[in-house]
Amino acid sequence: MTPISNDDLLLAANTIRCLSIDGVQAANSGHPGLPMGMADVAAVLWLKHLKHSPANPQWPDRDRFVLSGGHGSMLIYSLLHLAGYKLPIDELKRFRQLGSLTPGHPEYGHTEGVETTTGPLGQGIANAVGMALAERMLAARFNTAELTPVDHRTFVFCGDGDLMEGLSHEAISLAGHLQLDRLVLFYDSNGITIEGHTDLAVSDDPKKRFQACNWHVIELDGHDFDKIDAAIRRALRLTGKPVCIICKTHIGKGSPNKVDSHEAHGAPLGVEEVKLTKRALGFPEDQFFYVPEKVYQLFEARAAKMLRAQNQWARRLKVWHAADPAAAARWRQHLNDELPADLEKLLPACDPAKPMATRSVSGVVLNALAPALPQLVGGSADLAPSTMTLLKGSPFIAPGAFAGRNFHFGIREHAMAAIMNGITVHGGFRIFGGTFFVFSDYCRPAIRLAAIMKLPVVYVFTHDSFYVGEDGPTHEPVEQIAALRCIPGLTVIRPADPTETGAAWIVALKHKQGPVALLLTRQNTAVIDRAAYPAASNLEKGGYTLWQNGSGTPDLMILATGSEVEIALAGAKQLAGVNVRVVSLPSWELFAAQSQEYRDSVIDPQCCKRLVVEAGTSFGWERYIGRRGAALTLDHFGASGAYKDLAKAFGFTAENVAAKAKAMLQ
Repeated sequence: MTPISNDDLLLAANTIRCLSIDGVQAANSGHPGLPMGMADVAAVLWLKHLKHSPANPQWPDRDRFVLSGGHGSMLIYSLLHLAGYKLPIDELKRFRQLGSLTPGHPEYGHTEGVETTTGPLGQGIANAVGMALAERMLAARFNTAELTPVDHRTFVFCGDGDLMEGLSHEAISLAGHLQLDRLVLFYDSNGITIEGHTDLAVSDDPKKRFQACNWHVIELDGHDFDKIDAAIRRALRLTGKPVCIICKTHIGKGSPNKVDSHEAHGAPLGVEEVKLTKRALGFPEDQFFYVPEKVYQLFEARAAKMLRAQNQWARRLKVWHAADPAAAARWRQHLNDELPADLEKLLPACDPAKPMATRSVSGVVLNALAPALPQLVGGSADLAPSTMTLLKGSPFIAPGAFAGRNFHFGIREHAMAAIMNGITVHGGFRIFGGTFFVFSDYCRPAIRLAAIMKLPVVYVFTHDSFYVGEDGPTHEPVEQIAALRCIPGLTVIRPADPTETGAAWIVALKHKQGPVALLLTRQNTAVIDRAAYPAASNLEKGGYTLWQNGSGTPDLMILATGSEVEIALAGAKQLAGVNVRVVSLPSWELFAAQSQEYRDSVIDPQCCKRLVVEAGTSFGWERYIGRRGAALTLDHFGASGAYKDLAKAFGFTAENVAAKAKAMLQ
């Protein structure tokens, strides 16, 4: 194969520049500066180093490429088109248009070759840390001295905006601590953001920051092909630390009048400037989305080489699996997230005579299921003893050691959630992460992206109400449950008791099309005796009739979730002579997915007197209680005190439930 010359690289880079400015100009919207500035680095990486196979986009051992600055999406779209992915030139012409494969920011699952959804700055960096972690963890489980089925890297492009976001600090710190030496970050250091030069807002030294976080750092001219190539080769040899390659670039490179200007950052160059730019780059001014045949040939040759590498890998894997069927089964279970058919049978029994906090039950359930689920891994943001998220008998992921199943994420809630996304999109593991429910606010941006990407991550949010008690209002979630429920695609489950908690974990693990949040108590809850009440497996329907004092349409319904089901049931039993129904409604999302007939059988439309009992804000409950309903909720912040005293002060007692119900019946 003829070596790729610097002239070849320049032609490819300038093609990327021209495709990018044409796409942005056609849409009259977008960010041309980043693709123009990083085109040289991208050309070297994709034509000489990136291991991927457009013919097999899901090749497990491909390198992962992440464009953290998703606003520069015409860079990755140009690369994917040239590389031979299913992204025809007509889709580049439809950049940012409804229904196109080229949305404004790259979207996972929408465009072939896009490894994760990026846009909110910093998320891509943390996702890349998760991908690099997943690679090292799979390698620790399956690689041997004779065979390395897991041998790839994660490359991420980021910019000044990414590094300003606090999330980047969290993720970079953890990556350096863990010695993730298969992670290579290219920092597009051009000194420009939307408002102007970066010195308007920052004066820190990124090089010193990365070095302080235990990264190798390489600095170079981001437009010198030889130096770029040498830096990547060096990065691939370095071990013991992740690598940051600081690329000094010119935003909008090639534009005669807008290079090094914030005007090139987030707006089209303009018709005349596009012509001038193409003239300066030696491209035809009157041809749009023009690709020289030589550039296609360069990328086709690279794709052919990578297809051969992928086929060789597949043959080695086939031989390995034939020789070791047990390893093959483990490999499939990891990569496909296979669940045992009898998963429910592994649930531990709950003693009705022994109340337990649902967070404690969750920990017991996790450890009962974990032996059958080797792909299940997780951790917490420095709260494992409180969130009960420790998988016993398994070591922690540690610097340079990746065979464990437990994570010390540190006090980095945002990074934890974003890294969980990266591990999930990489494949090979099913992950959960835990923290106090009130800190879900810190996780929220990554939770939202998990919902957009439909990632099956599980959040274990404990200390789910004012029952946190003495820690006071800063640690007592009130509005968080409504905040999570309004995220499309997120399934929120607040189990009523220990038996529902086990059922909630079964639902969470079987749910493969979106994230699940489990909301669990700090305080003990009574175990509902399922010999006397409906089975806890009814939780999978989101809501069910737990008890009714009579038949047919009730006089009153009490709808409750979580720990409040206990007082709802006790209060209902104080209503002598009243046909009252108690409904456990642990998940709005699961309930909404049921048939109308089933929902009406639980929440009878003929019964207009409905009382909601939940230790959180009433926001959103209107959909269930209607105009004649009432709510025993918490529409103010909590207070510091013993949780039993708070319950009395806030009216969360069986007696108050009964009193409110009687008032509604008058």
